[in-house]
Parts: sequence; structure tokens; C-alpha cells
Amino acid sequence: MQAFLKGPASISTKPIAPKEKSAAGSSGEGKRTKSIPWVEKYRPKNVDEVAFQDEVVAVLKKSLEGADLPNLLFYGPPGTGKTSTILAAARELFGPDLFRQRVLELNASDERGIQVIREKVKAFAQLTASGSRSDGKMCPPFKIVILDEADSMTSAAQAALRRTMEKESKTTRFCLICNYISRIIEPLTSRCSKFRFKPLSDSIQQQRLLDVSEKEHVKISNEAVSYLVKVSEGDLRKAITFLQSATRLMGGKEITEKIITEIAGVIPKETIDELLLGCQSGSFEKLETLAKNLISEGFAVAQLVNQLHDTIVESEVYSDKQKSAMVEKLAEVDKCLADGADEFLQLMSLCALVMQQLTQNT
Repeated sequence: MQAFLKGPASISTKPIAPKEKSAAGSSGEGKRTKSIPWVEKYRPKNVDEVAFQDEVVAVLKKSLEGADLPNLLFYGPPGTGKTSTILAAARELFGPDLFRQRVLELNASDERGIQVIREKVKAFAQLTASGSRSDGKMCPPFKIVILDEADSMTSAAQAALRRTMEKESKTTRFCLICNYISRIIEPLTSRCSKFRFKPLSDSIQQQRLLDVSEKEHVKISNEAVSYLVKVSEGDLRKAITFLQSATRLMGGKEITEKIITEIAGVIPKETIDELLLGCQSGSFEKLETLAKNLISEGFAVAQLVNQLHDTIVESEVYSDKQKSAMVEKLAEVDKCLADGADEFLQLMSLCALVMQQLTQNT
């Protein structure tokens, strides 16, 4: 019984069957045989592989050449390479052997309250680090603490962090990663070098997706790649995930624009046009039927709001006054949906206002 309570350490002394060994082992060989998501498989292994973020790459390259690394604050939209960049830089700095000892990564899923900052982060920051690597290369005498999704930390936890950043500057560098820099307290932002990660350009995304497709032997048309870039909105992680899902769905056949639409949950243009025609008809019963069909087909109203916004703004059919009224209603509906309102009622409310705007001048 006592041996059982000791946990995995005592169990590992028993012989493991070959099948269990490969599943339970944490060796590199075991990981290579497993099928891993393409997002992880094609994550940049070094700083040179990071796409489109030239300023950040230039600064990190200088630090890799021997210059000191400042405390960093990476901010920008999701899927633009923030976490990948600092992890790639840390691997180059410390090598594969020292990486686990020298890097503490805390994500939003981890407990990061004031107590963890005071205990775990502080204890890790106080440890000294030597400047030698097993392969003989130069290694900086500091450690890196990566706080991913730092904008979800409480103000108290952020305040507890600022003194640790100053006090342990000889032995530790901090890298804060967030989507919204406005949610990071001013004392922390002033202690860091700030870098904005831009949404990836269409050409860069297309090139990366074509590279992944080639390595994975995926058949995909150029139109489908362009559409994949469009629906992912600058988020390369989302684009690669959609590509992998579409590949699994098609089972070796060519991926088309229609498949991408289904995978991404994008509402077809014909459905939106039909809804707008229903609004122009002036029939509330017809509008109700169309709204019910849209909900029953599983389309998200939040997605409809985004697509309707683009359709209305880009349209030359509606007057500026009509556009302003409809866009204002779209914003109101979007806020209500974010607060957990009923989708059908919000859709009917939106359609009723669009119908009013489109029929009042006819």
C-alpha cells in the first residue's frame, strides 16, 4: 500500500511492457512516433523561422550574439507568433539540455495569483545560473520567466511582479505576452521593451500554408489557400488548424473553397444574400422562417454579425444613413451576444431593424 501511495516514482521501477513504455516515456523517440497537431509540428524551431516580425527578430538576434536581453513585453492579436518567438529564442540561448531548467513558462491555464508570483516565480528568479552549456557554446548567466496571457493576471499579481523584476534583474529576464497591452499595469510596461506583433500579411500566410501542404502532401487549390487566409484573419495558427481539419475530412482528395467554408463555420454568401432579400421583402413571417432556418442549421449569429458588417459597409446599394443605423444595431447585437443573450431573439431584432431601414424609402 505504501509503495502505491508513493506514486509514479515507485511504479517506474517495475518493468514496463514495450507498448506502455512508448506511451508513458517522455523520450524524443516516443514523441516523434505520435501524431502531433501541425501547429506544434511546424512551430518555429529558431528565431530565423519566425515570419513577418522583423523588429522583434532583429532585437533577439542581437541578444543571441552576446548582447544582454532586456525584459520583454510582446503584444498583438492571437496566432501571430508571440509565444513561438520567445520559445525559439530561449532554445537557441540555452540549448536543448538547459532549456527545461532555465525557462519557467506560466500560461493562463496555470494558477497565477499573487501567491504564485510571490512563491513560485520569486523562488525560480532567485536561483543563480551558470554561463556554460554541455556543447561548449556560450550561455547567458540568466533564466527566463515567460508569463503567457499576462493580461488575464490580476492587478495585485502584476503589482507583486514589479519588485521581483527589479530585484532579480541580475539572474532573471521576464517576457510578458498578452493580446491587450492596455490591461497591463503601467509600472510593468515601463520596465519592459515593448514589441507589437502585427497580423500576418496574406502573402506570408499563403507561403507558410503552401509549405505545410507540400510537406504533408496535401492537395489544395490556390483559390482555397487564398480563402483560408481570408477566413483566418491574420491568425496563422487558426489557418493551419483549419488546413489539418480539412485534410482529415477529405482523406487525400483536393481541398476546395467549399470545404474550407464548412470547416471554418463561415456562413455562405448565398445565405446572407437570401436573408437581406427577406428583409427587403417586408414580410415579417418570411423573415422569421429564414431566421429559424439559419439557427437550426447551426450557424453562429456572432459570425453572421461579422459577415453582415462587411457586406453592409462594402455595399453601394445602401445610403450612408441606412449603413450607420444598421452598423449601430450590429454593434448592439454583438454586445448582447457577448453577454449571453438568446441568439434567435437578437437575430430577429437585427433583421427587424434592417427590414425597417430597407423598406421605409420604398
